[in-house]
Amino acid sequence: MQRRALRIWAARVALGVFALLALAALAVWLFLRASLPKLDGEVRAAGLHAPVSVARDAHGVPLIAGTNRDDVAYATGFVQAQERFFQMDLLRRVGAGELAELFGPRAVALDEPRRLHRFRARAAAVLQAMPASDRRLLERYVNGVNAGLGALDARPFEYALVGAAPRPWTAADSLLVIWAMYIDLQGKHEARELARGWIAEHSDAAQRDFLLPESSVWDAPLDARRIDAPATPIPARAPAWWGRSPAADAPPTPPSSDSVDHLGSNNWAIAGSRSKDGAAIVSDDMHLNIKLPNTWYRVAFQFPDAGGTVRRMVGVTLPGAPPLLVVGSNGRVAWGFTNSYGDFLDLVEVGTDPAKPGQVRTPAGWERPAEFTESILVKGGPARSLVVRESSLGPLRVVGGRSYAIHWTAHAPDAINLNSRLLEDVATLDEALAAAATIGIPQQNFVAGDTRGNIGWTLTGLLPRRTQAGAGATFPLAADGAAQTWSGRLAPSEHPTLRNPASGQLSTANSRQLAGPGAALIGDGGLDLGARNHQVRERLEALGDGADVGGAYRVALDDRALFLAPWRLRAIAALDANALAGNAARAQFLELLRNSWNGRASVDSVGYRLTRNFMWTVHDLLFEGVNGEIARLDAKASVALASKRWPVVVARLLDEQPAAWLPPGHADWRALQLAAIDRVIAELTTNGARLADARWGERNKVAIAHPISLAVPFLTPWLSAPPDLLPGDAHMPRVAGRSFGQSQRMTVTPGKEAQGLFTMPGGQSGHPLSPFFLRGHDAWVRGEAAPLLPGPARHTLTFVK
Repeated sequence: MQRRALRIWAARVALGVFALLALAALAVWLFLRASLPKLDGEVRAAGLHAPVSVARDAHGVPLIAGTNRDDVAYATGFVQAQERFFQMDLLRRVGAGELAELFGPRAVALDEPRRLHRFRARAAAVLQAMPASDRRLLERYVNGVNAGLGALDARPFEYALVGAAPRPWTAADSLLVIWAMYIDLQGKHEARELARGWIAEHSDAAQRDFLLPESSVWDAPLDARRIDAPATPIPARAPAWWGRSPAADAPPTPPSSDSVDHLGSNNWAIAGSRSKDGAAIVSDDMHLNIKLPNTWYRVAFQFPDAGGTVRRMVGVTLPGAPPLLVVGSNGRVAWGFTNSYGDFLDLVEVGTDPAKPGQVRTPAGWERPAEFTESILVKGGPARSLVVRESSLGPLRVVGGRSYAIHWTAHAPDAINLNSRLLEDVATLDEALAAAATIGIPQQNFVAGDTRGNIGWTLTGLLPRRTQAGAGATFPLAADGAAQTWSGRLAPSEHPTLRNPASGQLSTANSRQLAGPGAALIGDGGLDLGARNHQVRERLEALGDGADVGGAYRVALDDRALFLAPWRLRAIAALDANALAGNAARAQFLELLRNSWNGRASVDSVGYRLTRNFMWTVHDLLFEGVNGEIARLDAKASVALASKRWPVVVARLLDEQPAAWLPPGHADWRALQLAAIDRVIAELTTNGARLADARWGERNKVAIAHPISLAVPFLTPWLSAPPDLLPGDAHMPRVAGRSFGQSQRMTVTPGKEAQGLFTMPGGQSGHPLSPFFLRGHDAWVRGEAAPLLPGPARHTLTFVK
């Protein structure tokens, strides 16, 4: 009887617990549902001139239509806030250095270096000088953002998880989002200069020039087939640090083969003389760190221009930034961007003297830096104070016992503006190129084409005027002014420009843009090796005449391993009969190199992964020791950051085998390569793993998640994309990594947007319960594309007075 009573009691307790859990789950579900955006119905909005409609298609892509541009900006802010406010919040906090206010003490280390730049204060100054029409557009967007946030039935779900409340949006916040892109796209410039400075100080001039070449055989400039520069002679001796093992106190680091070359973006244009329709074709795929939601928000705008003609434009916007297309087509001109990696930041060493306390010596003489106290709010702890000292050249940073002024174009008063809106009205290529040169954003390669078939290239963003050309400014500059920093900016009319080349095509991929004198106006702030653009150019040429949008789109999916193929042959050559004798693991390595290789970065290719790891492991054998020394200056600094051309330098050493450059501990260069192969085998067969199972796709597996999953790991399965296996890699058009790669793919002929193609890795919404959270992801993985224009309306939201 007692046992029966106990069983009944236990059953009731279990039932009660189950009921409580069910109620808790229901409450969570209802809360999450309450934070979903409003898709249909009517919204009253103050200040509208006339109604605005937001018609979303089956993918959640809106056509935002109104009779007034400012009204369209308001509606854009409303829908972006409802779909993406947390993403917008993170971007403004990255730009301002305010993450610790949301995430607590662990984020202070991220905020402090960003506070040096005082971008929030700079945003206030930019707003004060902004033209009235731009300020009005931005304010209407801000009003829409705050209205959209306030119209949610519950705050965005992320804030409940981090225990914070969202704060209202401001016009300054939208500018901070652009500065966040400066940090993302140019945030390693300081580390690069420090790495190059270390190499220069620990090498003689001949060694430095050999290790840090300014061009390579892979370069594919816009104005020439190649860079005709003689190869730098291999010096008679190597630097003392060459091939050094890591120091005993160096922290352990993962194999460099686990790294991804985070260089982003391809774009190209095909002239009307070679296109099927006689109009230009423009294609663009921007490479970025990929999270959920995706960086970009797809949109089509429709409103009358200054002459009263209704215009429709389509492309992507950046949530939180001013409500303007980043890349897209306005019906007459289409355009795309790639990061230029020009030289837009100098580290200028400043001198000090105990006899002049509080002063520093710049090339212009002694001065007393201004001091600003930055207060970093920290959730769950006291605020931190940071004193920023700012010289006439920029904020001061102490590294390795030396003080440097950070002279960065991002600090200039005209580093940011809303001139991207000029692209809404341009009707010809020439108008687009002229407008692009005035745009205040991180410096980008701008490629465009118009309905008449014209194509062209120029650079957007502020280009610094340098009185001294060459590579000298890519190293830290001494306070004596022997190598001068930039002063002022080039006029828009002075920006290098190229129109309608005889080849009928243009392409850029973060590598050297020009072979001629215009290259000195851009400089080298980390230019890519050039193999990617080399391959893009070849694929475009293969399209011949009569190219169409589909063919141009597929260039972005080219995963041929042209760059790595010679490294495979080097590994095969090293595995001769003597190397294989009695070594079954090496014999299997050779067999896989030969038989599991199809010349592509395919998901099922073991040979590709072995080849890639072989190249990077040779890198480690030569550079892991010096990388530890360089990283003491800046955690981001490395030889690979100092020069993306390092594989060409190392390949030349392996091929020419100079005895003076053979690192200690290796009998000959073949022994070095065998040591690399043995290390690769050991790494890929740990814990009983089979070398034959080391397929590239298992290494290149999607790890794309909502950033809130880092704070709440148990939610990761609901906040992540599936672990798909991705083809592609660096040094080929189809750039793909675990969480880095093509953040969008777009191909369009201006005036024929209905034929345009588009895809991106995440959906429109940042909410996991939204049907648009991952819509389109599968197509992105497979390399398929959807129409660029929104389809038939499935939901319509109307804004009225």
